Amino acid sequence: MVWLQPGFSLPSLFLHPTQLTDPCLAPSNLRWTPGMALQDVCKWQAPDTQETSPHLPQAGSWAVPRGWDPQAFLQTHGPRLAHGTTTLAFRFRHGVIAAADTRSSCGNYVECPASRKVIPVHQHLLGTTSGTSADCVTWYRVLQRELRLRALREGQLPSVAGAAKLLSVMMSRYRGLDLCVATALCGWDRSGPALFYVYSDGTCLQGNIFSVGSGSPYAYGVLDRGYRYDMSTQEAYALARRAVAHATRRDAYSGGSVDLFHVRESGWEYVSRHDAWVLYSELQKLPGPEKEWEEEATPDRAGEGREPSVGLAPGDLKVPTERL
Repeated sequence: MVWLQPGFSLPSLFLHPTQLTDPCLAPSNLRWTPGMALQDVCKWQAPDTQETSPHLPQAGSWAVPRGWDPQAFLQTHGPRLAHGTTTLAFRFRHGVIAAADTRSSCGNYVECPASRKVIPVHQHLLGTTSGTSADCVTWYRVLQRELRLRALREGQLPSVAGAAKLLSVMMSRYRGLDLCVATALCGWDRSGPALFYVYSDGTCLQGNIFSVGSGSPYAYGVLDRGYRYDMSTQEAYALARRAVAHATRRDAYSGGSVDLFHVRESGWEYVSRHDAWVLYSELQKLPGPEKEWEEEATPDRAGEGREPSVGLAPGDLKVPTERL
């Protein structure tokens, strides 16, 4: 084996085979020394495989003007571009449902009406993305690489909880540096369906229902009313589509189409993509629970209202006027 020392010239590479095998015949600038390694020649150091290496700048190496705190500088001089979205995920007995709209906005400008906000990580794990698009895509690529390395070293993929913890720990190092990633990790591991919420400040929560984005309050209103853990698959599909469609109606930063994914024991499945406006129009034509309640509360032809469903007489509903 021949190691090249610094300062060798190009003509010295064209040598006779005997000069490469016999150290005594090699030129002075080509020296063969037993035990020499690459770090002895070019000062190269092997990376530490025990720690994660997202190949991003360290938290203290960002280039900001001298005398400025990085967090204060970004808050004062950073861009102020409003953005929003509607993403949701919920767990039920047949797996995990993930749904999102497809509108990517930048201030008052719709940058892309058909973006993909649900990103697959591997066959049994995917996640919704909310926040800055570049940050979300970058960190999901980092997560894909780290999980692949873990699988090669350990012989199996980490659990959904392990993937969520790994992502939260990696992003927590950049807390206060205007990193904006909010995601719901949906997967199926050895313990069954699992759902975790991860934020860029290191937050990691486990739950059954999560909705992230500017349209999440409207989506939560639909989910809280119609969610049941023992739902059928078609009921879960209809609930996810209805929640995102109603959110796109009320939230200006959400729109486009509704993407629907289903994570099963066999892996994730891309179910459908429906136009949000068409879906909302079709939902308005269906008889909803509100209309049925109005029909039940309407008095009959004789002018007599229906009795309360709890079985109380009208006199029982009066407030007593006696003093205590």
